[in-house]
Amino acid sequence: MYFRVQSFAMQKHIPASVFSFLEDLNKNNNREWFDVNRKLYENAKADFLNLVNEILHEMQLKDISLQGLEPKQCVFRINRDVRFSKDKSPYKSNMGASFNKGGKKSMLAGYYFQLEPGGSFIAGGIWMPPAPELKKVRQEIDYNFDEFQKIISSKKFVAQFGDIDKTQALSRPPKGYDETNEAIEYLKLKSFIAHLHVADEALIQKDLVKKIITAFDAMQPLIHFLNRGIES
Repeated sequence: MYFRVQSFAMQKHIPASVFSFLEDLNKNNNREWFDVNRKLYENAKADFLNLVNEILHEMQLKDISLQGLEPKQCVFRINRDVRFSKDKSPYKSNMGASFNKGGKKSMLAGYYFQLEPGGSFIAGGIWMPPAPELKKVRQEIDYNFDEFQKIISSKKFVAQFGDIDKTQALSRPPKGYDETNEAIEYLKLKSFIAHLHVADEALIQKDLVKKIITAFDAMQPLIHFLNRGIES
């Protein structure tokens, strides 16, 4: 049974104030500026959390694997992990939320929305999974390639995403697979992601949640296919 969180305001689009905060943060990415403008951050975070609540509510009606999740389990922190990065900017210039069975830290495939002026997008699948999960996904594709092809060639999927992102791939077949395998172009992939850019103008429209849900709905069969392999 699904219980809607009552403490969130309905949010169908992104207020302009959230854009302004992220744009200013990108220009002033330091702790001093952030501390002075913490109230603006808290307001922007609340607006984004409200939007995530609306998305999550709609998706929990469509994908039962997401039931029980709360918005705070989906939203990522704005603080960057700079321990191994040359870029020591302390904050991200975006806000992101992952809708996964088990929450954002889950190793399962899921849905994702990122808000960033000039770089917002809707995505889903699994990005750079660890070796054990990657092996299982490849096996699932190899064993059930006809089903996989039907999913990524469906009218709904192609209309939203065109194809899976193939930019992150091995140059040679992974261990245990031959170049002649009919699924080899997908078996070489290191990530299994569908991706859709969202223009800034679309983010302030009242049908934003509907647009996100439509894209998530189109990728749902792919998410379930990937997770079936991972959970097997």
